[in-house]
Amino acid sequence: MTELTTHLSGNRYPGRGVLYARVRSGAHVVAYFLTGRSPASRERTLHIAGDNIIVAPSAATGHDPLRHYTAAENAGDWLVVGNGEQVSQVADRVRAGVPAQLALGDLEYEPDPPIHTSRITALVSRDGGQVGVLGAARRTRRGRREAADVMTLIVRDLAPGDAVLLTTYDSDGDSVATAAPYVECDVAAEHPDGLLDEIWAALNPKLRIAAAVLDPSEGPAGALLRAD
Repeated sequence: MTELTTHLSGNRYPGRGVLYARVRSGAHVVAYFLTGRSPASRERTLHIAGDNIIVAPSAATGHDPLRHYTAAENAGDWLVVGNGEQVSQVADRVRAGVPAQLALGDLEYEPDPPIHTSRITALVSRDGGQVGVLGAARRTRRGRREAADVMTLIVRDLAPGDAVLLTTYDSDGDSVATAAPYVECDVAAEHPDGLLDEIWAALNPKLRIAAAVLDPSEGPAGALLRAD
């Protein structure tokens, strides 16, 4: 098994995840996936809406800003992917001229105690995807401070087969903790569709909801989607 498969299959409830990867053929891609435990979390779907990918309710349950949001959006020279309303906020900042490495600086984790879900975000250059700016606004695992710790990681020139993964949670299936800021791993997929298969197969079948793989140059309009 690859390190990606080992990590995802060993994390029984990763929550939401962002993966910046270079598949074996050399293409740079970004992936996003959803898992959920509660009925409300599971009643969601990913769909393409123009230059966006939207996480929306699959039934008429009404809008919840913590569960329904833009997950991917084109922003000029950058593709922005993430797990909440910060995606549109960051995209607006980048379009206004804020450098990508500064656009994540003051984000907060989600107001959903006791879990305190991290905001995870990736900006990937659309000119071949060779630069990724990844961020996580997360509550400290020690829980002694309310202020978010904000990690910004600039990743350049991934080798074929390399990837960087962000998830919101680490879980043994019972307890849930704030995930590490990021995990470096390898992937086996030769092409983007194979990476979607690799991610999907590694996620817990009882909890997985949907996943997408995007070519940064094409953006959301050309995304590959998978759902249960």
